[in-house]
Amino acid sequence: MGKRKPNLASSIYEGADGSWHGRVTVGVKDDGRPDRRHVRGKTEADVTRKVRDLERQREAGSVRKAGRAWSLERWLTYWLEHIATPPNVRQSTHDGYEVAVRVHLVPGIGAHRLDKLEPEHLEKLYKKMQANGSKPGTAHQAHRTLKTALNHAMRRNHITRNVAKIAQPPRIQEDEVEPYGIQDVKRLLAEAGKRRNGARWAIALALGLRQGEALGLRWEDIELDVGYLRVRRSRVRPKYAHGCEPTCGRKAGYCPSRIQTNADDDDTKSRAGRRGVGLPPEVVGLLKRHRKAQEEERATAGQLWQECGRVFTTRLGRAISPNTDYHEWKDLVRAAGVRNARLHDARHTAATVLMVIGTQQRVTMDVMGWSSADMVKRYQHVTDPVRLAVAKQVGDALWSSSADGTPTAGVTAGGRKARRRGRSRRK
Repeated sequence: MGKRKPNLASSIYEGADGSWHGRVTVGVKDDGRPDRRHVRGKTEADVTRKVRDLERQREAGSVRKAGRAWSLERWLTYWLEHIATPPNVRQSTHDGYEVAVRVHLVPGIGAHRLDKLEPEHLEKLYKKMQANGSKPGTAHQAHRTLKTALNHAMRRNHITRNVAKIAQPPRIQEDEVEPYGIQDVKRLLAEAGKRRNGARWAIALALGLRQGEALGLRWEDIELDVGYLRVRRSRVRPKYAHGCEPTCGRKAGYCPSRIQTNADDDDTKSRAGRRGVGLPPEVVGLLKRHRKAQEEERATAGQLWQECGRVFTTRLGRAISPNTDYHEWKDLVRAAGVRNARLHDARHTAATVLMVIGTQQRVTMDVMGWSSADMVKRYQHVTDPVRLAVAKQVGDALWSSSADGTPTAGVTAGGRKARRRGRSRRK
C-alpha cells in the first residue's frame, strides 16, 4: 500500500480524456474548505510547469482568490462603496475618486477582467481621453485613482501585479509658481484693510492657511489674548441635489429647492494639518477689530442673523462659500494692482517668507501643516531679492579687500605689476 501524500502536496496525472491534469492546494476558502486549484495541459511537461507556477504563487502569497473573476467595473464599484469611503478617506478625496471612476475609468476600460488588465489598456485610455479634450491633469488623476484601487486589489490577492505602476501616465507640465514679493504682499494687506473680512487675507498671506482651513475657523479655535489659533477642520464646497419633483431642468446647485447633500466641514487634509499656529501681534489686532465689526453686524441683522460660530461669515452670519471666497480674492488682487495669481499662491508666499526669515525646516513644516519634507521643496521658492543678495555675498567673498587692504581674489597680472612698482618707489 502506497504512502499517503502530505498536506499541500500537488498531484499530476493523465486523465481518461487524454489530457494531463494537475491539482494544487493553495489555501483555504472563505467557508473553511481547502482551496484546491485545477490546471490542464496537453503534455505532462505543460501541466508540471503550471503546477510549479501555482506553487510559487502559493509560497509568495500571491494566488488570486477563488470565486467569480472580478471585472474592473465591479472592483472599482466595490472599492468606492466599501474601502475608499469616509472615514477611511476625506469626503473630498472620495468625491474625486468617484468622478474619475464614473466619468473615465468605467466607461473606458471597466469591461476588462481585473486580472487580465494590461498597461497598454491604460495608456490607450489616457490617449483617448486627451484626444477627446481632457487635460493631461485629468488623465493623471484617473491614473492615480486606478493605481490606488489596484493597490487594494493586490493586498487582497485579487491580482498579482499593479499594471498602473507599469503604465506610462501622461506628463504634466507644472507651471512655475512665483510667490508674491514683500512689497506686493504689503499692497495686498493695505487693500485688505479697507475691506470687510480683511483679516481673512492677512491669515492667508502671513500664516499660509489653506482656503478651507481659513473658512473653517471658529472663534473657539482662537485665543486672542495668547496670540494663538488651532486648525481643527476644513470648510468644503457644498454639494447639492434637486429638491423639486419633477426636476426644474437646472443644475442641482441652481435648483430653487436644492438640498445640500454633504457636511459643511471635513477633517484637515492630513494629521499634520491639525496644528497650532502662533499669531503675529499685527494679526491679533486685525482679528480683534474683525470680531468687533462682526458683533456690530450681528446686532444690525437682528433675527436674520444665523449664528454658525465662524470667524469669517456673510453679513447674515452664514458660512462663506469657497466659490465666493475665490472671487473676493480675485477682486482684491485687481484692486491692489498686483499681478494675477491663484488663491493657493498665497500659501506659497507664506512658505517662502518663512524661508527668507530663516525659519528652521521642522518649524516650517509644523506651521504649514506638512507631514513630508518634500512639501518644503515644493512650496518654498527662491525669489529674485534672495538671488541678488546671494550674488552680492559671492561678490563680497571674491572681490572684497582683506584686512591689509589688498584684494583677496581676482587680482589680474596688471594689478600685481602695479603693486610691485608701487613698492619699488617706496624703497
